[in-house]
Amino acid sequence: MKGFERTFYSKTSKYSFFVILFLFFTVWIGTEKLLHFDMALLGYFISSLIFAIGLTIRMCAWLIRPATRQVVKRSMKNLKSRKRAQRNIQSILKTAFENIFLQKFIFKRGIYRGITHFLIAWGCIGSFAITFGLTFGWMHFELVDPDTYVIVVIGVKTIEMAAHGIIAELIYNGLNITALMVLIGVSMALFRRIVSNDVKVTQRAEFDLFPLFLLLAVTVSGLALTVSYVLLDGWMHHYLTLFHQVTVVIMLIYFPFGKLFHLPIRPLATAVPMNYQEHVKVDTRPCHSCGATYSSDDQIEDVQAILAVQQFDLQLEDGTYLSDYCLACRRKIRVMKQLNMEQPIQDETNPILTMNGMHMTGFGKPRSVDYYGLPEHVKQQLKNNNGGERK
Repeated sequence: MKGFERTFYSKTSKYSFFVILFLFFTVWIGTEKLLHFDMALLGYFISSLIFAIGLTIRMCAWLIRPATRQVVKRSMKNLKSRKRAQRNIQSILKTAFENIFLQKFIFKRGIYRGITHFLIAWGCIGSFAITFGLTFGWMHFELVDPDTYVIVVIGVKTIEMAAHGIIAELIYNGLNITALMVLIGVSMALFRRIVSNDVKVTQRAEFDLFPLFLLLAVTVSGLALTVSYVLLDGWMHHYLTLFHQVTVVIMLIYFPFGKLFHLPIRPLATAVPMNYQEHVKVDTRPCHSCGATYSSDDQIEDVQAILAVQQFDLQLEDGTYLSDYCLACRRKIRVMKQLNMEQPIQDETNPILTMNGMHMTGFGKPRSVDYYGLPEHVKQQLKNNNGGERK
């Protein structure tokens, strides 16, 4: 096995090879030994293979990051635990439904942004599913009789439908429906980025705007094809087909290396509540100082492991780590550290030497006594005045 691995430049190249090999195998099966392979989709097929290679490279690079690797490692450990089986299933299903299907995490930022993201996300997912299904030959239509079609998926006949029925029309226009979803969502996103001054300050043209314009070009050119052959008797259809194919190829090649890459990695969000919340929104880890619960044991262990790999030394003198304390106690530790006051003060009236070289009076005396260097008779007068005010 090691000899076989040495034939590849890296593990990433090995994984890419097997991904492409698997795709070719599914094409061979789905198209019934290339019998139903559509040569008109050859350009999309090649760009889809490049997309698969790029996605594999980016996924490998993402998975070797210390934080991602630790979360995946924890997820695999929890999934193998029989004691957590029921909670794992409930957590995955709940998170997948709320955060991935309904995308509540976006709606919390505003209804407008939620609708925008929902349309773009599900429009893209639907478009990818249909495009890859047709391009790789995983799905095709066969004629049963002059009025009936059957959908064949990976060589298996599934649904029979009337050639001109409602279901058939919805399936035929699946890409048009998803394209309209993306078009509306992208238009809403561009409008917000043009109008909102807050967004203008933080957005970048090459990272935030380019993918939106790219999706806009794909959807508009795709819908223009439908308009051409339905309403214009195929006017400019050949040129529109080439233009649409170019936009799709650019989008597929760009996808793994730009902002759109967050789409395939978003499902990992289901691992967070599964791993780090024994009970939803209930903390179980007690603070080392005050005893208040602030997190879970698994999460703190993973944080410490990630920081250790990245060589962040946050261990304190007593052997504990900063992550062993709640947020309030961490702030106290930082302040005391900056004041050189980690150890208890023996005499609270003595001056304190801070990190910046300034001297502060002890807590038992007013600042004016030793900071301004006042004469003795002035100090006595201030003392008498303070005593009189207190009475």
